[in-house]
Amino acid sequence: MSDYQTFIQSIKKKTGIDLSLYKEVQMKRRLTSLRDKKGYKDFDAYFQALKNDQALMEEFLDKMTINVSEFYRNSGRWEVLEKKILPDLLQNNRKLKIWSAACSTGDEPYTLAMMLSQYVDLSQVSILATDIDDRILDRAKQGIYSDRALKEVPNNLKKKFFTQQDNAYVIDDKVKRAITFKKHNLLSDPYPNNFDLIVCRNVMIYFTEEAKAAIYHKFNQSLNDDGVFFVGSTEQIFSPEKYNFKVLDTFFYQKTTS
Repeated sequence: MSDYQTFIQSIKKKTGIDLSLYKEVQMKRRLTSLRDKKGYKDFDAYFQALKNDQALMEEFLDKMTINVSEFYRNSGRWEVLEKKILPDLLQNNRKLKIWSAACSTGDEPYTLAMMLSQYVDLSQVSILATDIDDRILDRAKQGIYSDRALKEVPNNLKKKFFTQQDNAYVIDDKVKRAITFKKHNLLSDPYPNNFDLIVCRNVMIYFTEEAKAAIYHKFNQSLNDDGVFFVGSTEQIFSPEKYNFKVLDTFFYQKTTS
C-alpha cells in the first residue's frame, strides 16, 4: 500500500472524511502540493504533523474541499431557474423547501433567496445550505463578499440587498434569515428529505463514479415527487433514468415516480 493510501485511511479514521471517494489524480495532486509546500517529505510525516497541529489540520481541510463560488455562477443556467423552473414549482406550492448542498461561501443559497424574493416575500423563503467545511460555513453566515463575487448580480438586486462597506459588500439581514447553514458530508451523513428543489453544483466533478452514483440516488430520495435537481455546467447526468430522474432542461433533472 502506498503512503498516500495509508494517509487517506488515517484521515478517514481521524476526520470521518473518505478521500478514496474523490478522484485520486486531482486530490493527490492537490494534497501533494500542499504537503510539499509545508516541508514534509512524505504523507506519513504530514499526517503525524496534522494530528498534533490544529491550525495545520484546518488548512488541510480547507485545501481538501473546493471553495470556488460566486453569485449567479454560469448566469444562463440561473436564468432558466428564475424564468422557468421556479415559476413551475411555485404554481403548486408558494413555500418551497430548498436545499443548497455543498454551498461553499454562501453565494449560491443567497442567490436562491434573492431570486425567490421576486416571487414571494422573503419571510416565506426557507433554504437549507450545507457544506463539509466549518470555516467556510462561518464565512457564509457573515455574508460579506468582494465586488468580483457580485459581478453577475443584477443591479436592482445588488442595490436592494447589499450594503457597501469599504471594499466589500454585506448582504441584508432579511436574506440571511432565509438561510439555515449546517455542516453536512455528502459522502457519509444522512440526507434530509422532502425538498422541492436541490441545488448541488460544481462539486460532483471531484468524486469517483461510484460516489456520484450513490449521491444521485440519495438526492433523488431527498426530493418530493416531481422535485427538481439542479447541477453544475460540467456535471451533466448522462443516464438520469438510472437514478429515477428525467431531463427537465439542460442541467435540470426532475424526479420521476416510476
